[in-house]
Amino acid sequence: MPDDIRPITTEPATPVAIPAGRVAGVDYGRRRIGVAICDTHRILSSPLCVRQTMGDKTADGAFFRKLIADELIVGFVVGLPIHADGTDSRMSVEVERFGAWLTAETNLPVVFHDERYSSREATGLLAGSGLTRGRKKARSDAIAAQVVLSSWLEAQAHGGAADRPGPLDA
Repeated sequence: MPDDIRPITTEPATPVAIPAGRVAGVDYGRRRIGVAICDTHRILSSPLCVRQTMGDKTADGAFFRKLIADELIVGFVVGLPIHADGTDSRMSVEVERFGAWLTAETNLPVVFHDERYSSREATGLLAGSGLTRGRKKARSDAIAAQVVLSSWLEAQAHGGAADRPGPLDA
């Protein structure tokens, strides 16, 4: 097995709990980070913004702390890009590192949620929007964050979901 891919462990991890309140969904990318938020009752999610990032952890930390203060965020749902069989890829390992950084930076809980096909769904949602190609691209990361957050909200409403997604065919 390549060094950058780890199999999913069968030992259950202690699930991370996000307290009641507004949650931010995050679609992590090396250059752009899409952000969506939900209402305090966790019924609706909305795309909020796309953060252009250059790897400046100080500026990124300030952005997330301001987001928490402005939107009264109590936790984060970060989209985890894994393969259909549930194994990690290079990007999923990077996203898990980002989630650990986000927890350390903000002192808020971070949960990971399956983001398989969220970018494709975001593209589909923007297809009939009338936006130019450039505006669609600029908005798609926030829409992808909304797709992940909406999926997590739905899973929570139906009894919750594992902190770590498994294979699609399981």
